[in-house]
Amino acid sequence: RRCRGRRPAFARWASTSTRSWRPSSNGMDVILTGHTHDSIPVALKVGQTLLLSSGSHGKYLGRIDLEVKGGKVVDYNSTMIPVFADVIEPDKEMAAKIDEVRAPFEAECNRVIGKTEGLLYRRGNFNGSWDDLICEGLMEERDAEISISPGFRWGTTLLPGDNITIDDLYTQTGMTYPNVYRLEFTGAQLKEILEDVCDNLFHKDPFYQHGGDMKLK
Repeated sequence: RRCRGRRPAFARWASTSTRSWRPSSNGMDVILTGHTHDSIPVALKVGQTLLLSSGSHGKYLGRIDLEVKGGKVVDYNSTMIPVFADVIEPDKEMAAKIDEVRAPFEAECNRVIGKTEGLLYRRGNFNGSWDDLICEGLMEERDAEISISPGFRWGTTLLPGDNITIDDLYTQTGMTYPNVYRLEFTGAQLKEILEDVCDNLFHKDPFYQHGGDMKLK
């Protein structure tokens, strides 16, 4: 209702892809893009289109206010509002449903399997301490010399001295391709794999970029 007369769009692309697509979206005033894991503090203006990305996993709520005159956007202001779980009152009905669904698994999810010695995080395309821990575990359990794992940028960060629970482990490894394989590769094959991943990540044409992760240990 509040966007009446304006033309907003919602895109599940990273900001670079959205910026490349924008010239073909004639007359688009605002594009809200949500696939980028990294938040953009203020809206970007590309041509006459505003792009706003508030990150992922509910870390921020993006807000953009538009001043419209004569059927055109003449001014705007945007910001990101941090979402703090400990200061927002949960929806009682939803909280009860979550508790109900988790109840049969709560004991196992809260089972402590270790304790952190340092910060455990996943924030980069190439590495993170969670990635290091997972890859080292794969090499030890599979008796491998090299471990390759997707370098995701998601999941909860654990502080030094925190307990590591099964829930934390599932948070980092719950994905649609969780299988682990032990195979033999030549150096040439490894080089080809890594170059292919690099091309997916950093191709000069954003429409050929996909995957977003790379980790070799």
